[in-house]
Amino acid sequence: MDAASGNAASTDAASADTPADADGRLARIAAAIAEPARARMLCSLLDGHARTSTELSVVGGVSPSTASAHLARLQEDGLLRQLAQGRHRYYSLAGGDVAAALEALLVVAGVQRAPFVPATPSRLRAARTCYDHMAGALAVTLHEHFIGAGWLAQAGDGYALTGEGEHRFAALGLDLAALRAQRRRFACPCLDWSERRPHLGGALGAALLRLALQKGWVEQDLDSRALAASPQGRRRMAAALGISLD
Repeated sequence: MDAASGNAASTDAASADTPADADGRLARIAAAIAEPARARMLCSLLDGHARTSTELSVVGGVSPSTASAHLARLQEDGLLRQLAQGRHRYYSLAGGDVAAALEALLVVAGVQRAPFVPATPSRLRAARTCYDHMAGALAVTLHEHFIGAGWLAQAGDGYALTGEGEHRFAALGLDLAALRAQRRRFACPCLDWSERRPHLGGALGAALLRLALQKGWVEQDLDSRALAASPQGRRRMAAALGISLD
């Protein structure tokens, strides 16, 4: 074996996990969850709604500065991710594996979670504009449909259209080539401030709002950002998108 091969083999051996390494990581993650304030913060995020550090400090019963230290630890251990939305920073669970582990621990502990209760006025929570795209519960439902139906696929921190998505959005009359040519992101998740889950932003999200207004699926409130979706408008939107909006 030459020196280069020997060095590579030594590096590979050094980087390989050992039982002690795995046990150490497990112990560190368990310790991160075991601290009561951090446990309350993590469990509050199991409903899928992101929260700010201020909100999580209230949930944890600690000061904002202490909450920041806890959140940094949870991020470092891969339990949380931070989402930037304008000047605000939100936190959510790092993924489904983290949620499943917490759910299992809650079952063992016999704990029930309190539901998320938004304080947003009902008209704005139902549907509204967010800059030039749609937000609110309706928009979050549409976003989840696009992901679940396989129209959108994760691409970095945004979305790309799948073959099915290309066909479906083009069938709605959207000029996808023109949208891609714009000097902005094509499609991306935008965290909804009332639902604390993503809706669709970017050029595609803006085009979808314009289409919804043109088709009469929703109507713009003259005095606010609220969007009104009549029963007839919702039925027509549901039929066009192949989704249930009941």
